[in-house]
Amino acid sequence: MSERSFPWSGFVLALLACIILATLGTSLVYAGLIFIVWIGSLYLVAARPPEVKLAPAGPSFTRDNMADLFEHSETPVVITERDRVIIANLSARKLLGGHIVGQDVRMALRQPEAIRLLARNAEGGAVVRGLNRRTDIWRINRKTLPGELAVIEFVNKTAEADIARAHTDFVANASHELRTPLAAIIGYVETLREDVDNLDPKMADKFLAIIQREGKRLQDLVSDLMSLSRIEAEKHDLPDRTLEFSKLAERAAHDAASGDRSDLLDFESAGEFIIRGDQQQLEQLVRNLVDNAFKYGKPGQPVTVRLHPKGQNRLRLTVTDRGDGIAPEHIPHLTRRFYRTDPGRSRASGGTGLGLAIVKHIVERHRGRLDIESTLGEGTRVTVILPLEKEDKES
Repeated sequence: MSERSFPWSGFVLALLACIILATLGTSLVYAGLIFIVWIGSLYLVAARPPEVKLAPAGPSFTRDNMADLFEHSETPVVITERDRVIIANLSARKLLGGHIVGQDVRMALRQPEAIRLLARNAEGGAVVRGLNRRTDIWRINRKTLPGELAVIEFVNKTAEADIARAHTDFVANASHELRTPLAAIIGYVETLREDVDNLDPKMADKFLAIIQREGKRLQDLVSDLMSLSRIEAEKHDLPDRTLEFSKLAERAAHDAASGDRSDLLDFESAGEFIIRGDQQQLEQLVRNLVDNAFKYGKPGQPVTVRLHPKGQNRLRLTVTDRGDGIAPEHIPHLTRRFYRTDPGRSRASGGTGLGLAIVKHIVERHRGRLDIESTLGEGTRVTVILPLEKEDKES
C-alpha cells in the first residue's frame, strides 16, 4: 500500500476559501461540498504511486547456456575463445569430428581461406572447398563477441553449386543435341542448292530423306524438352483427377507399338486400378517405356507389359524387353538428361536421351517409385510403383 501524508497547507487554503464563499452569501451546503471535493483531490494528488518491484534477475548467459542454444541446430556452429574451440554443436562435431573441442580452430579446419579469415581476427566470411569431402563447398562466417569470443558458422553451399552445374550441363547438352540435326539439315540443303540443276534425282531424294529424318529428330527433341520443362514445373502439384489406369496403359502401350511392332506387344492387366493422376503424363510414361523397350530390345523379340497390384494400396507396372541388357555401372545414370549407354545406337534409333528423365519426373509427381533392373545378354525390366486411390475418395 502506498504511503500518504495529509496535505495541511492545502487544507488551510481550502478552509479559508470556503469561509470567504460563505461570507459572500454562498449557501453553507455548497461551500461544504466544495470543501470536501477540494480536500479529496488534494489527498489523491499527494498520494505516492506504488513502488515497482524489479523482477529477479535470471541466470547469467554462461558457456553451458550457449552450448544448449546451438546444440541441435542443423547448421554447424563453433564458438571459440582466443581461437581455441570451446563449444562445437552436434552438426559441427559430425562435420569436423568431436576432437576439435579444445583445439586451435585453425588446426581443426586446415583450410587456407579459413585460416586467412581467422588470422584477421575480425568479422567476415570465406568460401572453402573440400572441408569434409572433396566436392563440398562451404561458406564460413565469423562473428566476434565480447571477451575474445567468436561464433563461427558453416553454411553448406554444395547443393546450390550442384544445381548451378546441372543447369550449365543441361544447357550445354541441349545445345549440342540441337546443333547436330541442324548441322545435317543445313549441310544437305546447301548441297542441294549448289547443284540443283545437275543433281541426280535419286541422290536428291536421299538427301531429302536425311533432311526429313533430322527434322523429325529435331521436332522430337524440342517436344521432349518442352514436356520435361512442363513436368518439372508441376512436380510439386499432386494431380487432382482420378482415372482408371489399366485401360489407359493398354491404349498407350499399343500406340507406342503401332505398325510392325504391334504383334510383338504382350500386354496383361490383373484388373482395374483407380489412381489419382494426370492422364496425359501417364500416357507419356507408358509410351516412353514401351518405345524404349522396342528400340533397345532385339529385333523380332516381344515386349512384355504387366499390370498387377502390389499390396493393398499400390499397383505395379513392369515393362520388359529381350535385349542385350545394360551394364550395372550405367543403371544409376539412366534417368539423367541426355545420358546414353551407346550414343551412336541411341541416335540411330531416334532417341533424344530424355525419355527416362521424363518418366522419372512423372513418377515423382505421382508420388511413385521407379526401379530399373537389367541382365547383360537377357534384357531389361523397368518397374513403376504408383499409389492407388483410396475407396472413400472414389465417390
